[in-house]
Amino acid sequence: MGLDDVKRVGFFVNPIAGMGGAVGLKGTDGRQTLRDAVRKGAKPVSLERGLRFLEEVQRRSSGIEFLTAPGRMGASIADQLKLEHELVGRIGKTTTSDDSIRIARLMRRKRVDLIVFCGGDGTARDVLEGVGPDAPALGVPAGVKIYSSVFAISPAAAAESTVAFLGGQIPARLGEVADVDEVAFRKNRLSVKLFGYLTTPDSGPLMQASKSATGLSEDSELDAIAEYFIEKIDPGITYVLGPGSTVERIAKRLGVKKSFLGVDVVEGNGTTSRLDVDEATLMSLVSKTSRKNSMKIVISPIGGQGFLFGRGNQQISPRVIRRVGFENITVVGSRSKIEALHPRRLLSDSGSDEIDQQLRGYLRVITGYREEMVVKVE
Repeated sequence: MGLDDVKRVGFFVNPIAGMGGAVGLKGTDGRQTLRDAVRKGAKPVSLERGLRFLEEVQRRSSGIEFLTAPGRMGASIADQLKLEHELVGRIGKTTTSDDSIRIARLMRRKRVDLIVFCGGDGTARDVLEGVGPDAPALGVPAGVKIYSSVFAISPAAAAESTVAFLGGQIPARLGEVADVDEVAFRKNRLSVKLFGYLTTPDSGPLMQASKSATGLSEDSELDAIAEYFIEKIDPGITYVLGPGSTVERIAKRLGVKKSFLGVDVVEGNGTTSRLDVDEATLMSLVSKTSRKNSMKIVISPIGGQGFLFGRGNQQISPRVIRRVGFENITVVGSRSKIEALHPRRLLSDSGSDEIDQQLRGYLRVITGYREEMVVKVE
């Protein structure tokens, strides 16, 4: 795509998206939840991910004209990169979903070729309300919970998808816009609702799939995984248990309490030391540990998507992963969950390129009683 074929991209950021992840709040929908996140020390994450997206687009193409939302919703990032752009709309001191809806609508009226938004499922819902299913849109993942299939797997993947779509190299498809009830989510109840569809670039493995739920047929597989894991457990080790039904089954078999959608800390001797922890608590615990390899992380990839880190478990941050050590990460998942991944691969979008790079390669996944699969991490 050259200068003679200039395309127009509308770009905006939800500046509060993802702030609840590291502090264990599982989202930032609602003003009170945002206040709680700030009180707990939450830091903005979406601006950095939006910056990474724009940097990568700049590296790949010079033939794109940007329209951005004002201030911290986009223009501040463009200014930082000295990227020429046209301002669209106005925002107040505190941004809301109404700003995202209004700006997306204005960008459509200006006939941009693609709307790129940086946020989570709530932001995808705002774009859907603003433009409907006909205007092409693409999500840069920055939320705590991302179940919609209109997001690229990472900021870099979003940039690659953007350039390929604008260059006519890939077609468009309809992607699901789904979201969870955050009130129920914080009470360990998962209730996902489909809100509609957005037109989005069809860049295959660069796009994430919708999350799939655990089926009843997996029950026996989960029991077998739990049985095998319990046989291997070390009473002297502290285990950080990630969210999800697979890890919950291990906790149940061990006889300890587990928050279904949270990150918990249990001892190998069968006691729960912390429920639904945040990143600060995990860092405090791992910093107090003087003995090497005395803590392990146990996670299960998200069904249908394959993400290990960066989706719903941001409490297990890059800082925590470094301190615990890559050799002390155990991945569990039913064979049917792994085989249902298309393509069959695992992903990491931890927020650190260094961490994600070190995880790439081949990883053993416990899939049953004394059964393991070797799966590629991309």
